[in-house]
Amino acid sequence: MTADDPVALQQAVLAETRRACGDGHPATLSAMLDLAELLWAQGRLVSARKLEEEVVAGRRELFGDGHADTLKAIGKLAVTMAAQGELAEARRLQEEVVAARRASDGDTGRETLRALNNLAGTIGAQGDLDGARELLQSVAETMSRVLGQEDIDTLAALGNLAGILWQAGEWDEACELQREVLESCRRTLGADAPATATAAAILQSMERQGEF
Repeated sequence: MTADDPVALQQAVLAETRRACGDGHPATLSAMLDLAELLWAQGRLVSARKLEEEVVAGRRELFGDGHADTLKAIGKLAVTMAAQGELAEARRLQEEVVAARRASDGDTGRETLRALNNLAGTIGAQGDLDGARELLQSVAETMSRVLGQEDIDTLAALGNLAGILWQAGEWDEACELQREVLESCRRTLGADAPATATAAAILQSMERQGEF
C-alpha cells in the first residue's frame, strides 16, 4: 500500500472499522460506501456495486427504507446500475428515492430535486428524451427559484438539460445553455474547479461535433 493509492488506504480503513465495530455497524457501512465511491471513480463498477448492495441491505435493516442514509445508498446503487445498462431497475430505485424524499423533504427540498435530476438522466438514457427534457426543465426552474441560479445543483441540472437538448438535435439551444453553465461555473467555482473543466470539455465537444 502506498500513500497515493486511495483505494488501498480506504480498504485499510474499512478493515480496521470492521474489526473495531463489526460488520453491520453504521460506521462500517459508511466506510464501505466510501470505498465503493473510490472504486467507481476507477471504473471498477462490479466491485463498487457489490459494496453498494451490501450497504443498502445493511442500512435498510438498521434504519428502515425511508431513512436519509438508506436513500443515499440506494441512489448511489441506482447510478451504478444505470451505468451498467440496467436502466429499468435503476429507474425503479430512483423512483423509490424520489417518493421517499418527497415524503421527508417536500417537493422543493434539495435532496428531492437531486433525486429528480438523477431520475431524469435515466429516463433520457432509456430513450425518452421528451420526458427527460420536461422533467429537467421543471427541476432546473425549481432549483433556480429555491436554491439560486448559480447553485452547484442548479448548474448540474442545467448541464444535464443541455445534454438532453443536444441528443434531441437542438444543437444551437444546447450549446447556448452549456455556455451559460460554463460561465456560471467559472464565476462561482473558479476556472480551475473540476466542474468548470468538465463543463468546458462538454462545450468544446458540442462545438466540435456541431461545427460551430
